Amino acid sequence: MSFPDPIAVFRTEAAELLEQIEAGLLDLNVNLGDKDQVDAVFRGLHTLKGSGAMFGFEALAAFTHHCETAFDRVRKGEVPATHALVTAVLEAKDHMRALVETPNGDHEAQSERLLTNLRAAVDGTGVPAAAPGAAKPDNRTLFKIRFSLPQNAMANGTNPLPLLDELRDLGECRIVADRSAIPALDLLAPTDLYLSWEVELLTTQPRSAIDDVFIFVMDEMQLEVTEINPEAPKAVAQAPVEAPKAAQPEAVAPKVAVPAPAAPADNKPNKAAENVRVPAEKLDELMDRVGELVIAQSRLSQLAGGSGDLQLRAVSEDVERLSGELRDTMMVLRMVPVAHLFSRFRRLVHDLANETGKTIELITEGETTEVDKSVIERLADPLVHLVRNSCDHGLETPEERLAAGKTQAGHILLSARQQAGEVIITIKDDGRGINKDRVRAKAESSGLIQPNANLTDQELYQLIFQPGFSTAQTVTNLSGRGVGMDVVKRTIDALRGTINVVSHPGEGSEISLAIPLTLAIIDGLLVRVGTGRYVIPLSAVEECLELSIEEDMRSRGRSFISLRDSLVPFLRLRDLFRTGTKPDPFQKVVVISTGSERVGLVVDQIIGDHQTVIKAMSKLHHDVATFSGATILGDGDVALILDVGHLVAEGQQQEAHLRAAG
Repeated sequence: MSFPDPIAVFRTEAAELLEQIEAGLLDLNVNLGDKDQVDAVFRGLHTLKGSGAMFGFEALAAFTHHCETAFDRVRKGEVPATHALVTAVLEAKDHMRALVETPNGDHEAQSERLLTNLRAAVDGTGVPAAAPGAAKPDNRTLFKIRFSLPQNAMANGTNPLPLLDELRDLGECRIVADRSAIPALDLLAPTDLYLSWEVELLTTQPRSAIDDVFIFVMDEMQLEVTEINPEAPKAVAQAPVEAPKAAQPEAVAPKVAVPAPAAPADNKPNKAAENVRVPAEKLDELMDRVGELVIAQSRLSQLAGGSGDLQLRAVSEDVERLSGELRDTMMVLRMVPVAHLFSRFRRLVHDLANETGKTIELITEGETTEVDKSVIERLADPLVHLVRNSCDHGLETPEERLAAGKTQAGHILLSARQQAGEVIITIKDDGRGINKDRVRAKAESSGLIQPNANLTDQELYQLIFQPGFSTAQTVTNLSGRGVGMDVVKRTIDALRGTINVVSHPGEGSEISLAIPLTLAIIDGLLVRVGTGRYVIPLSAVEECLELSIEEDMRSRGRSFISLRDSLVPFLRLRDLFRTGTKPDPFQKVVVISTGSERVGLVVDQIIGDHQTVIKAMSKLHHDVATFSGATILGDGDVALILDVGHLVAEGQQQEAHLRAAG
């Protein structure tokens, strides 16, 4: 059995802690009086420092200690929380990430610079390097502490030595280990913890400071803290180990009700086991296996359908049901809320606001919308470019906004919603909007369009995604080189998604990205056109109709079908694919949609639903926009998956041309 590398595990947990610290700092920046966020940031820094020291990241622990001390002073009301402090610790957080990733690098100069900024942000005179426990030697209290950790604490990664070190940092400390629970040598398990400790602590800190030391193991340990008569603190060096029996009842802190450390584990599941960390590569590998199982199940169903063996059919139905349930479970495991994606833009907007001198508020909606993890990973870069573009070019300066009758703060809305088999991610700002005249002039000068070409607003806006296209009058550190929007276009095209742009001068712009929910397995409708078979994503199918010979003849030259008092354009896939075979007498129309737009696809036969494992197209067919991928059928043949968004757009173009001609 192989065990994970503890350093790799620490780095993963440190990354999560740094994300939590950043989120807490950004929330605190909005409301500086939020004590819960102050406590949350302090706990994150405290945990990172302790874990870093435990795994040998001494530079990280030493640097983080200063930030923790600063927030400890804020928490105790000694200094106020300020925007300058939040900015300083955000910079320090980035440095902590570097200390985690490259602990042996040369970080001394950067550490000193950031600590200087931190001292200036706290009180202008520097954060005291000494432990906070030595601040008030004339007002000390004597505490007697008894504690024991669970028997499996060390096996689970909890080291008691850093806890004892933190108690020493609080003041004068006398520690005695209780070895009475250590069994005979032949019964001793080397990974179990049998020691408990009795500590006498003389400190200026309150009882809550002791609780903070054990804050992350409190639910799994035994802890008893007794406050001794304040008149007896000077006897700490000679005080006996036993606590006085006559201690005042009201001075005794309540005990934490937890199992004894030597007790065997009960039948209740351990809280730490409720969530299991699984590498993404293993999920991808499991997804591949499920895909192969779905293909094998499809083949089994085809064989059973052509057989008269009832037992074979029964087994085939059971396998189909189980593989469907396994597929659905696997898809749920791969789905990730877009909150994981949206959260990183809070820091980006905060930094961009400081760099541009603008006041920017980021609003997020639909964070619970779930998308396949592979889609989330590939969406990060496009959204970064779009948000940066909105901050730099879209939003005006505070002076310009006030002159235009707007609020001083610009707003960027980042939202997500699910629509059929797609997720719609929208980036909207209330800035100056896109200057159509400038876009047209730039496109004409670049040779992208002919002078005075007749283009719709949508066609004109799509030009901003051309390589090297930029209407910026000056190049800044953020944008203006015409590179970012090209990246957006290429990435969304690779995801088989679509981009829609809406802009109103003086009111702002809205860019919507329509992306498939998953790139792995979908439910599809298998159809036949000529001798070829194709898959239409079932989530995009609205209904299926018969197209008689009479209706087919009447629609020649106009390509419209009447559907409940509305005209729906349709595409003849036979003509589109140039099959060269005669059409069936009774063709079918599959009505598909992407939101409010509908198009009919004329096919020869509707075979039925099909669990579709999406396979990527070869490089030779990468530019074929009609298809989004391929799948393997039960008989081993390949069926191409139709790109619904492209077909709907083609139907709209056909409709526009017919209307212009008519």
